[in-house]
Parts: sequence; C-alpha cells; structure tokens
Amino acid sequence: MTEAIPALRLEGIVKTFPGVRALDNVSFSVMPGEVHALMGENGAGKSTLMKVLGGIHRPDEGRIIVNEKPVVMTSPLEAKAKGIVFIHQELSLAEELSVAENIYLGELPRKSFGRVDWKTLYERTNAILKKLRVGFDAKARVGDLSIANQQMVEIARALTVDAKAVIFDEPTASLTDAEKVVLFDVIADLKAQGVGIIYISHRMEEIFRITDRISVLRDGQYRGTLKTAETNEDEITQLMIGRKLDLSRNAIHHELGDVALKVEGLSCGTFFQDISFEVRRGEVVGFYGLVGAGRTEIAETLFGLREPTAGKIYLEGQETRIHSPADAIARGISLVPEDRKGQGLVLGMNCRDNMTLPQVDDLKAGPFVAEGSEIAIFDQYRDRLDIRTPGWKQLVGNLSGGNQQKIVIGKWLSMHPSVLIVDEPTRGIDVGSKSEIHNLIRDLAAHGYAVIVISSEMPEVLHVSDWIVAMFSGRIMRTFTSDEVTEDNLIQAISGITPDKAA
Repeated sequence: MTEAIPALRLEGIVKTFPGVRALDNVSFSVMPGEVHALMGENGAGKSTLMKVLGGIHRPDEGRIIVNEKPVVMTSPLEAKAKGIVFIHQELSLAEELSVAENIYLGELPRKSFGRVDWKTLYERTNAILKKLRVGFDAKARVGDLSIANQQMVEIARALTVDAKAVIFDEPTASLTDAEKVVLFDVIADLKAQGVGIIYISHRMEEIFRITDRISVLRDGQYRGTLKTAETNEDEITQLMIGRKLDLSRNAIHHELGDVALKVEGLSCGTFFQDISFEVRRGEVVGFYGLVGAGRTEIAETLFGLREPTAGKIYLEGQETRIHSPADAIARGISLVPEDRKGQGLVLGMNCRDNMTLPQVDDLKAGPFVAEGSEIAIFDQYRDRLDIRTPGWKQLVGNLSGGNQQKIVIGKWLSMHPSVLIVDEPTRGIDVGSKSEIHNLIRDLAAHGYAVIVISSEMPEVLHVSDWIVAMFSGRIMRTFTSDEVTEDNLIQAISGITPDKAA
C-alpha cells in the first residue's frame, strides 16, 4: 500500500532574530484530510513558524515542501497561490469595503475593459456565506459587522481557493458557541475534501474535539507529535511547559481589608440593570456569564467609558461620580481591557513607553519626559511581573501574548490603583502563561489590591476568585463563595435558571 503524501511539510526550519533563536531545527507536516494541532506556550515559535510558511519571514535554514515539491515562499500572496491559506487571529480586513470586496480582494472578477463584475462577485460571495450560515450578505459593510462576524469573513476567504492546507490561528477567540459549531462544520467539510488543516489554539477542549494529531513546540524546538485519541491534557501540558500545573481551586490565605469599592443599584440602559456588589482589599471577585450578559459593560461603566443611568458608586466609603477614564484613574480604578492589542497597548511603541503612557505628564522634567524615571518604572515592573523581553526598547507587538498582558497590568500597577479590573485576563494566552497570570492576580490580592476578574472560562473564574457573581441578560442571578459554588449551579445561574426552578 502506498504511503500517503503530506499536503505540506516543513523540514529543519531555523530562524534567528537578533539575540533570539526563534526556531531551532523544527520539522512539521500535515496530511490531506487531517486536522493537525500546533501547540505551545506564547513565544514557543508557533507564529514564527507560520510566518515562515506564509512568506513573511525567510528561514535561515530548512525547506518548505508542498505536495512533495520544494517551494520558496516570498510573500503571503505566493503562499496563497500555492494553496496555503491563513485565517488570522488578528483581523486583517478593510472596514470601509463590503464583505464581497474583502473576501475577493486582489482577485475581483472582471468584465471587459477591466470593469468589476459585481453580479458575479456578489453571487460567489453569497454562495460562500450560505455555507457559513451567517446573518449578513455580500454587500454588507465590514465595519458595520460585529467582531465575531468579521472573523467569519476571514474564514470565508479560505473557501475561495483550491486550498492544499488551511491554517486557523485561534479562530474561535471572538466567536459565540453557535458560531463555533458552524466553524467546526466548515473544518469538517474541508477535511472531507482532503484539505490539510493546521489548527492553532490554546483551548484544550477544542483541540481534543476536532483534531487528529497534536504537535508541540517549546522554546523554538519541536517536542513531539501525538495522536489526539492516545493522549490527554496533562501529557500535552507537560510537553508544552516542561512541568505540571497547579490547577486546584483558590483558597484564601490572607486577611481581607476594608471595602474598597461598593456598587448599589447600578444600571446602564439596556446593558445591565440594578447591579449591587462590593469588593474588599485583598479580595478577588469574579464575574462570570455568557456573551452579552453585561459583564464588560459594568467594567466600562466603572472606568468611565459609559455613563450609568441609575445607581451609586462608593470608593473607600465615599460616594463618587465617574464621568471619564481620567476620573476613574484619579480615583484609583484601573482597567485591563478585554482587547489588549486594540485598547490596552500601542503595538508600534516600545515596552517602556507603553508601560508609562498614562503618567507621561507626571514624569516630565521641564518640556521633556525624564527617561531615567521611565526606565526605572519599567525595570521595577519587568522584574516584579517577570516580563520576558530583551529590554525596554523591544516593540510590544513583538512580545508573546502573555508578556503583552503583563505589560498592560504593569502599566496600571505603576499608577498604584486601589481597584484593579481585569477583563478576560488570559484570552489568547497559552496554558503556562495562564498559570502565571492567575498566580499574579492572587498575589496582587494578597498585597492588598481589590481585584475584579471578568472571564468566560469557568476553570479560570473558579480558580482565582474568592466569590463569584453569576450574570444573565444584564442582571445578577446569584453570587457564590468559592466554597459553595459548583459547576452545575454556576451553569444554571448564567443560563437564567433560579434556584427554585433548578430544584
């Protein structure tokens, strides 16, 4: 019997940047009709390997082989022409253009004299959108779509070419549960057509649901490939990080202080209504709920990004009004946003400037910023948070997701807040860095911070929280201490089921 030929193979790939060996003799292959997971901590080399495959980086050593033919990738367009399609985690869409124009950008069907064949363009696009079961059509402006629907436009691009291999990079990060089901159906269809799928995700439940094999990178080196059906999360985690993780539920090991933040009857239009809770110094309060439950909107209201329509906010026992982020910062409230790249960082700036951005005016010596003071702040929080970077001059956009998140946290800790709100603290972060962020959150509470954590991941909110606020449709359904909460009663609460109905 003839052995199957890989759809795509990388052999002995080496890539070095100044001071960093990002890839060290890495080999990887995906078979036709296979879903092959590529896993590793942030900074393990996954993104660099994919950029080599996509023609963004030229390898220092090694070969790329498509259908047993060595190829040289010089650009993403050339990669696509050879049947290698990328679905990026970071959206790369033109918001002012239509869905159809984005999907066929650079390949618009033409009529005589170079005119765009709009009828054909819309027909082709709507046929693809029908497969994805989305609620918008070819003529919709991309900028008017939700982030989740924009992600579906990215996915639609993969269906326009005769793909040999499709790379999905964290494709479900912005999708609802219903949209995930559609995505997995699309992947199953591509698999049935003999397309090789490379699936990059930190979500173990997805990896074990849809993949056939799992390959692991660590510190730029290949660590092994396992059949999904013959391994488990513990084995993959140890391959990724070289150690076991402590995933036990949180327990309080320190004294709680005074109430730092108290909210009474807070409402904001249709986003949330009649919200009341308090957070003490030394305490982590977790907010858990489905998409649209109002959790992020509460954080944005406390940070002055939204005006409340009713209710009161008390800080250190004093009623206060917050009309802007500047008000919130001045009163000791800081927000680590859900979208760290879009709202928390300036990716083209270096680490030092990102960390000191909110306090530039306070660091001025005359008309200039005191560079020595900025570097001192960066050095302090780099050491405290174990931020892994060659130095302060490194662009934040070049850091791993976990280290980017630490830069955002360090930025706000350097302002010495009394209340720290962290929205989706580990979204898009690998399992090892997740553990570090969780330990950091607990450590901040132990040092007297009042911390609010908003998370869509049940294990996370159970692990870090002293008590949990369960929300449904803009309202608090129940609150739980870490001792009384169970997965069952938490799921019932965020689904709108009250205790009497559950009984």
